[in-house]
Amino acid sequence: MDSVQHRKEALRAYGYVGLAVILLAEILMFLRVEPVYTFFTPIVWSGYILFVDSIICKIQGRSLISHRRGELLFMLFFSLAFWLIFELYNLHIKNWHYVGFPRQLWATCLGCGWAFATILPAILLTARLLELVGFPKVTVPRVRIGGGLRWTLIVLGALCLTVPLLLPFSMARHLIAPIWLGFIFLFDPINHMRGRWSLLGDLGRGDLSRILVLFASGLICGLLWEFWNYWAKARWIYAVPFAFGPRIFEMPLGGYLGFLPFAIECYVMCVFVMTLRQRSWFPGREV
Repeated sequence: MDSVQHRKEALRAYGYVGLAVILLAEILMFLRVEPVYTFFTPIVWSGYILFVDSIICKIQGRSLISHRRGELLFMLFFSLAFWLIFELYNLHIKNWHYVGFPRQLWATCLGCGWAFATILPAILLTARLLELVGFPKVTVPRVRIGGGLRWTLIVLGALCLTVPLLLPFSMARHLIAPIWLGFIFLFDPINHMRGRWSLLGDLGRGDLSRILVLFASGLICGLLWEFWNYWAKARWIYAVPFAFGPRIFEMPLGGYLGFLPFAIECYVMCVFVMTLRQRSWFPGREV
């Protein structure tokens, strides 16, 4: 059936479950009912993933949860591993910390692991939904992509990811931006050389559409992350030394710019890891 017919269909049952989880979690969180009050972030994001995936399924007739559960499980695991890399960097740069964790170690590990596992699916599913509802196509003059540019970016990415670890805390704490961008510089040229989706490939075709879709997805998820984090008992607090502007929830206004490259970074890393498999699902290609 075509997309118009799918739009006339009802949401899958798990979509209503996801919406109910979001609404019920909000109520129980404000009432400070445990364990929702402590585990609010992973609970509400689980509901969000269920709800968004069900809308995608309604539009195109297939989605990760409905047809590619094995791939979704792999994505959840990779999301956890991916974010743990940033937690390791944060041990040195100390740009954020957490409060309100349970006293039991197992409960803290459960909450953190669950929350970290939802990061990449949230970004990628939001981007896919934006594409399906008709995000505008944006073209620019084509950029010539050569081997010299690719290797320059790879070296730059490697430097961005290693130099902050070699510097003292007083200097490294200011280098979250290179860390945030380093994985893009390092892996996007590799994806391009492998013939996979890449920023370089899109720029070579003069197409900014997917880049802007990911920017929009990053902002949407970023606003929701900060909104839901602000009220939760277990939450993160920022200590970014160069943040500017008034705070919107816990994040200074300028900090929201970081969600733009973060969404790109999530996508680039997922392309690199998950396309090692024979088939894979990403925004821009059908399930």
